[in-house]
Amino acid sequence: MNYTLHQLQIFLKITQKQSITKAAEELFLTQPAVSIQLKNFQDQFSIPLTEVVGRQLYVTDFGKEIAEAAEKILNEVYAINYKTLSYQGAPTGRLKLSVVSTGKYVMPFFLSDFMKQHEGIDLIMDVTNKTKVVKSLEQNEVDFALVSVLPKKLKIQGIELMENKLFLVGGTKGLSRLPEGNKGKLFENLPLIYREEGSATRNAMENFIAKNRLSIRKKIELTSNEAVKQAVIAGLGYSIMPLIGIKNELINNDVKIIPVTGLPISTTWNLIWLKSKNLTPAANAFKDYIETEKKKIIKERFDWFDAY
Repeated sequence: MNYTLHQLQIFLKITQKQSITKAAEELFLTQPAVSIQLKNFQDQFSIPLTEVVGRQLYVTDFGKEIAEAAEKILNEVYAINYKTLSYQGAPTGRLKLSVVSTGKYVMPFFLSDFMKQHEGIDLIMDVTNKTKVVKSLEQNEVDFALVSVLPKKLKIQGIELMENKLFLVGGTKGLSRLPEGNKGKLFENLPLIYREEGSATRNAMENFIAKNRLSIRKKIELTSNEAVKQAVIAGLGYSIMPLIGIKNELINNDVKIIPVTGLPISTTWNLIWLKSKNLTPAANAFKDYIETEKKKIIKERFDWFDAY
């Protein structure tokens, strides 16, 4: 046997996500790179670790046992690293975050320099919809959550990061002549693209439509912000989208903001944690970093935001 710690890490992530594509996304690797490492790892065993039925990847019983062993090995390696750095006086451990899907355009910029400064801290960040983010926070599965709408039923503390603005957006290539007149007629003639149930962006859109008593002609539902964005670019429909996720598309003239009275919807990105939670040294170090550096990060990374 000549497998590496890197291969163990990749295989464990594949078993957790039941998908090479999702594992690659979480590990910030390309799908081909993950597939190659899985093959190299599999080649060291005479018994299959995974199998593909239809288009779905499944982990075999043998593969599940190997994954359990891999997790134990990796935990021991983490423990060695943490102990070494702890003796040197540096914060160590795992920093766990759950981030709403559009928060993936925000959170990496608040993490980048922090992670470079703290080699003893490992990052685990789950990107999902608001409902799942709040659930993971409530069940104490993470240190922090990034949300644009604060959960009402939880006792939390938080740090305001930056403004979140949502505009009505259409694709420039498929942008037909818009009906003139009030916004009621506008929305009656536009096929609207929604996010899935549980999404904060969807909730904001539905609240805006209900508040203004708008009649919708046609509704399309997609399950990620990226899918919505590509559908808008292709001319499939229009959507109310966070500005933070369409910077490059605006620069490239792939999408256009459509002026509508009452828009943009403005909320605030908040980094939150349970009030009763005892933060780990790693989590405390990150909280202190955010409180000290957030203004600098916003100025350097999001100066373009004020132009809209």
